[in-house]
Amino acid sequence: MRFKRSQRIQELLLEEISKLLQSGLKDPRIGFTTLTRVEVSDNLKHAKVFVSVMGTEKEKTDTLEALTSAKGFIRNSLGKNLYLRYLPELEFKKDENAEHVEKITRIINDLHSESDSEPL
Repeated sequence: MRFKRSQRIQELLLEEISKLLQSGLKDPRIGFTTLTRVEVSDNLKHAKVFVSVMGTEKEKTDTLEALTSAKGFIRNSLGKNLYLRYLPELEFKKDENAEHVEKITRIINDLHSESDSEPL
């Protein structure tokens, strides 16, 4: 079971980083990006930020590179907005869940369309 404090910090980091993505970061490499979840270690020293990006593979890698290069700016802004003794080290990772769900949905829809077209 996760600690309540780490859960609260996860939610707080997700909210604050999302706000920064919407208004604070002006990097043109960052495409249509959604933060899906944040996982904070039990000792609150490391945080994995999972990012879902719409677009081509190049746009996805460019967005992750831009977020990684803006890591210092993001931590600095979090330090000003949050009252934490220690800010976790951020690590941005590509979230594959949205693509996986889309692939499964496409397969199910294809199966349904094939079964509808076959006569009984």
